[in-house]
Amino acid sequence: MANHSLPARRRSAWRPVALAVIGGSVLAAMGAGVWATLSATASNATPETVSSGTLKLTLAANGAGFDQAIANLAPGDVVNRYVDLTSGGSLDAQALTLQVGATGSAALVTDGASTKALRVTVKQCPGTWTATSGTCSGGTASTLLAATPLSGLSSAQSLISGAVAAGSVAHLQVSVQLPDQTETTVNGALPAATIQGLTANLTYTFAETQRSAVTTNS
Repeated sequence: MANHSLPARRRSAWRPVALAVIGGSVLAAMGAGVWATLSATASNATPETVSSGTLKLTLAANGAGFDQAIANLAPGDVVNRYVDLTSGGSLDAQALTLQVGATGSAALVTDGASTKALRVTVKQCPGTWTATSGTCSGGTASTLLAATPLSGLSSAQSLISGAVAAGSVAHLQVSVQLPDQTETTVNGALPAATIQGLTANLTYTFAETQRSAVTTNS
């Protein structure tokens, strides 16, 4: 009897395990059936091309430009320089500004009670400037910036507040003036706080921003 009872016990021990495996398989199969679903997709056959625009601003001299030194200014003198400013990107721009970085002698850079410092004026010609004569052809020149001391140009000042079309060229006359003033040199000695024999170094920075963002419907 002992020899026949041992296999029966082993079979009884495996039955729960087998039933658990079968039950788990059935549940897995049922779960797969529950989550099965139909799906569909659609896409354009030709990819849509999206490209971004460019915003560019370049400066070119018309005649003597900013790299040409100005020497021997006397009170009341005005020296004109002519430059062409091109908005050469594909995007329209707006808000053209000018900032002038100035270093050197304080009397020429910092405006005081005696109005000694250099002043800058900017005019635009709708046509072209003749640099040798200061003549504006093709229309009447307009003033974009009235005479402003260098201290007032340490931050950007507005030249054009509105739109600047892509590909447009602004023909500018930039004038530097030493204001009219009186000094007396006595026995070869320059007066205190003189504007004589001084030097200033000017860096002109023009800037524009992109046009306002738009929403387009097709």
